[in-house]
Amino acid sequence: MDTGMQLATEENITGLAEARWATAHDPRTRELMTALVRHLHDFAREVRLTEAEWMAAIQWLNATGQISDEKREEFILTSDVLGLSMLVVQMNHRFSEGATPATVLGPFHIEGSPELGYGEDMSEDLPGTPLYVTGTVRSLDGTPVPGAVLDVWQADTDGAYEAQIPDIDEARLRAKYTTREDGTYCMRTIAPLGYSIPMDGPVGALMKQTDISHYRPAHIHFLINVPGFQPLITHLFQAGAQYLDSDVVFGTKQELVVEFVEREPGPTPDGGKSDERWLEARYDFVLQPR
Repeated sequence: MDTGMQLATEENITGLAEARWATAHDPRTRELMTALVRHLHDFAREVRLTEAEWMAAIQWLNATGQISDEKREEFILTSDVLGLSMLVVQMNHRFSEGATPATVLGPFHIEGSPELGYGEDMSEDLPGTPLYVTGTVRSLDGTPVPGAVLDVWQADTDGAYEAQIPDIDEARLRAKYTTREDGTYCMRTIAPLGYSIPMDGPVGALMKQTDISHYRPAHIHFLINVPGFQPLITHLFQAGAQYLDSDVVFGTKQELVVEFVEREPGPTPDGGKSDERWLEARYDFVLQPR
């Protein structure tokens, strides 16, 4: 007897699943989910996915979620090493020529960094070579942007971010700096070093099965969000640093590579004085108007 039931077969399961997700009320959700179903099923067919491989993938995803918390974003790290993060960044931030290019956020940004004044030290006497980063934030037409907040964070000389260090209750190597009326800024920190991404979790376990380098070149993160301009998430990389051409998260861009110039003891850009040698990096951030 024909009951009108549509039973799933290997041949029609994709169409059945796609039709169900096509009932999503929001058009964009409908577009995303039906495409996801098609591509997931095509992938499974292309690689002839076994049940054991399917279960291993489920367990890997479970472990990725379980190791993640408010300070560790293992799923962002997954997206980064697969190149998906940079693909999404580049598709969504097609800035005009001359604007500072965007790159990945990374998994270690923490909200609520302390506000520091012009030239104040966000390293708070942590070991490392003093580094001053100075420049101007301006619009594409060259107009300075006063009051722009630069949310800055970086790793220490062991390659560790605050989010990776247990029992840290205060801000560490992160701060917010605000540009002056002429658009200038000055921040003090310590020179960053290249480092390995966390290899003690599911991402690291997967990468150990490959010859992929798990290192990032020396860099400092910046997030600049100013009304009237496109938000900018970017890095500054040290010229000549290791791993510039093999950045594990594909984040290096030539426009973001900056010389760290060695200076002798003496006057510093904040109007103070250093008794030891220090480094200076100069960079003008150029924002894309909305």
